[in-house]
Amino acid sequence: MTATTPRTPLRRLLGATCGSAALALALTACGGDSLESGGGDGGEQDGGASTGTLTIGGGDFTEATIMAELYSQLLTDAGYTTEVITVQSRELYAPELEKGSIDIVPEYAATLTEFLNARVNGEDAPLVASADPVATVEALRELATPRGLTVLNAGDAVNQNAFAVTAEFAEEHGLTTLSDLGASGLPIKLAAGDECPERPFCQPGLEEVYGIDITGIDPKGVGTVQAKQAVKDGTDDLVLVSTTDGTLDEFGLVLLEDDQNLQLADNLLPVLHSGIGDDRKITDTLNRLTATLTTDDLVELNRQVDAERLKAADVAGSYLQEKGLLDG
Repeated sequence: MTATTPRTPLRRLLGATCGSAALALALTACGGDSLESGGGDGGEQDGGASTGTLTIGGGDFTEATIMAELYSQLLTDAGYTTEVITVQSRELYAPELEKGSIDIVPEYAATLTEFLNARVNGEDAPLVASADPVATVEALRELATPRGLTVLNAGDAVNQNAFAVTAEFAEEHGLTTLSDLGASGLPIKLAAGDECPERPFCQPGLEEVYGIDITGIDPKGVGTVQAKQAVKDGTDDLVLVSTTDGTLDEFGLVLLEDDQNLQLADNLLPVLHSGIGDDRKITDTLNRLTATLTTDDLVELNRQVDAERLKAADVAGSYLQEKGLLDG
């Protein structure tokens, strides 16, 4: 199978398998161009949340914790009272967001789109998210608005599944993209989660879209220390990580570009309960952060927490100060 194999079979596979509760989160810890302005730009500053406490929810992993702290500190600086809660999974926090028990959540465009798509249209619903961030956010708003959710702007920062090799391996074989790896014809042992052989964004996608010869899966998990160490040591050749992994340098790893857009557009964006989505001050404050944040920024923020063991609140505060996003 070559890297130019038509993608239709994969599209069918995606539609059949991606109606699960989470897409990227099932593969990563969690995932373009800056998008046009959209939802969350209506209403006046004196919305109902202006006098209450804003509850910011986030998943139970490093990046979500950092994002929740960024939102909290920005909104506190804007004059709101905030609290941050950590919730284990989207299945738990999404209903609370819809009810208004949680006000704001940092989200990933494609993953939330397919989560809602499955809830609205069934587990076997065809995929509506894509590699196009603009189209994905439009699809997300169509699904989210009737459920009482306001989807704000997405930006450049994106957390997608990604694949890494050692810098030495990449240099030896002239690799910068996944297409290069497929064209090389090299037999590849992949360190990933044990579900990789069935996940369309993992082994099936690498084989069908890129023509990569996957000879075996080493089930060491997604982006774990053990998985990255196995590639560093040469036990494995390729490892499934994420585009915002902050520890790749420690293992001498480099990402290979997803140049044929296998992965979906998991750009970061705030999602609000519609009760506060009409508060222009809140939406403008969050949109300023989204417009500033980049994937490289997230890599560095994650690195400071995961590698340097700094507190997420301190890392978030330093970033906001550095970028001039705090008025106080």
